[in-house]
Amino acid sequence: MPEVPVAFQGARGAFSEEAVVAHFGETARPLPCRSFAEVFSRVVGGDAHFGVVPIENSLAGSIHQVYDLLLARDLHIVGEVEIRISHHLIALPGVKLADVRRVLSHPQALAQCQGSLARLLPEAEPVPTYDTAGSAKLLREEQIRDGAALASRRAAAIYGLAILHECLEDDPENYTRFLVLATSPMEPQGAAKTSLVFSAKNAPGALHRCLGAFARRGIDLTKIESRPLKGKRWQYVFYVDFVGSVHEQRCRQALEELRGMATFLRVLGSYPRSV
Repeated sequence: MPEVPVAFQGARGAFSEEAVVAHFGETARPLPCRSFAEVFSRVVGGDAHFGVVPIENSLAGSIHQVYDLLLARDLHIVGEVEIRISHHLIALPGVKLADVRRVLSHPQALAQCQGSLARLLPEAEPVPTYDTAGSAKLLREEQIRDGAALASRRAAAIYGLAILHECLEDDPENYTRFLVLATSPMEPQGAAKTSLVFSAKNAPGALHRCLGAFARRGIDLTKIESRPLKGKRWQYVFYVDFVGSVHEQRCRQALEELRGMATFLRVLGSYPRSV
């Protein structure tokens, strides 16, 4: 079976790479990217068949940069995957817990493990880096023996590091939802979800009337997110996820009603529902 090139943000071993493997299996060929924008560009340009990007974390909330890129770039959501985020304290082989004077990781990972780190390593200095897996890579490349990284089990295996302590996240209900992106839409089979973005007139009750198109048909809205409309001061676009597919009659009817009220509407994709 040929490999499927899939772009993701971060270094090898990032949680985004875990999402790639969880969705596509071991036949995927993960393509690390420096930024979310590069993920979108590599899919648009054809270097990758798909892109996988995080859209929200159960503790930290939405990733606004990805929402903005969904509006700016012409890609379709064709899938979603949920990953349990578990941060492990990892170090070079032979390094002991007592040797650790600093802990490297992404600021969000450091924050999510703040309480556990305070109990385990009260004197260690937290050192923010650009990426969880990138911090593991840095340990290996610079042979840092007075430090450890907070990263995934996959990152430890890729960079030949040892796990000093498992599951340091303060809250075990730590999950990230990822979107799978492609240049062409798909028609999902079975349980589906649809994502769209729209803007409404700045008038009393406008948003209520727009969302009523779904309520009147018993369509469940699973998420709504507002973002500033660039170039229009104090005006907003609304991202909505709902249960159902654009290929279902009641969903098509709701979208047609919404289209008649919205000043802008774009369906980002219908895809198999996993969350």
